Amino acid sequence: METINIDVETLNGTEAKAIEVTDLVIAGWAGRDAEAMEHHIRELEALGIARPRETPIFYRVSASRLATEDAIEVMGDDSSGEVECVLTSHNGKLFVGIGSDHTDRKVETFGVTASKQICEKPVSTVFWPFDEVSDHWDELVITSYATIGGERVLYQNGPVAGLLRPETLIKKYTDGGTLPDGTMMFCGTLPAIGGIRSASDFECRLVDPVLARELELRYHIKSLAIAD
Repeated sequence: METINIDVETLNGTEAKAIEVTDLVIAGWAGRDAEAMEHHIRELEALGIARPRETPIFYRVSASRLATEDAIEVMGDDSSGEVECVLTSHNGKLFVGIGSDHTDRKVETFGVTASKQICEKPVSTVFWPFDEVSDHWDELVITSYATIGGERVLYQNGPVAGLLRPETLIKKYTDGGTLPDGTMMFCGTLPAIGGIRSASDFECRLVDPVLARELELRYHIKSLAIAD
C-alpha cells in the first residue's frame, strides 16, 4: 500500500486528502481510435516489442512505484515517459489526475509487464472530481514536453477523445463493476511526436478548456550508470 497526499481541486475550493493506494493498474492499448492505436503499436514494434494479443490490456504494478517527487532515477538511457490521465477511487468517489507511465524500453522488448515494474510512475498531487469533467470528457486535452539534448520539444498532444472513456476501461477491468476503493488506474497514452525517445526532463499537462483549468506534472530523470 502507498499513501499519496493530494489536493482535490473542485469548483468550490480545494480539499486535502490522503489517498491509500493498494492496487496500481496500467491500461495499455487503450485507444478508441483504431488508426491511432495501430500507430502506437507500430512505434513499439519498431523497438522490438510484440503487438498485443487483445486490447485493452491491464498491467498490475506495485503501488510502491508511485512517485510524487520532482525527480526519478532510472537505469541507463533507455527509458521514456508517457502522459496519461490517472483515475483513483476514494470513499466511493472517482478522481482524475495526470501521470506518466515511465517505462524502460529495453526491458519492454522482452517483457512488457516487467518493464512497467522497473520504473517509478510519477503522478500529480492535484486531482479533480471525475463528476466535474465527465460530461465534457472528450474535450479534455493531454500534452507532454520532453527535454532532449537540452531542447524542450512537444512530445505528445491531443484530446482524450482518442482513448477509451474511463467508464469503459473500468467496466473492462472489473467485468462490469466499479473501480474499487484504493485502486489507481493509468488510462492510456497518445503516440509520441517524432517517435519514442528518452529525455532528461518530462512535463505532463491535462487541460480542461471548458472549465478553464489544467493539471501539471514535471519531473527530472536521473540516469544511473550500468555496471557491466
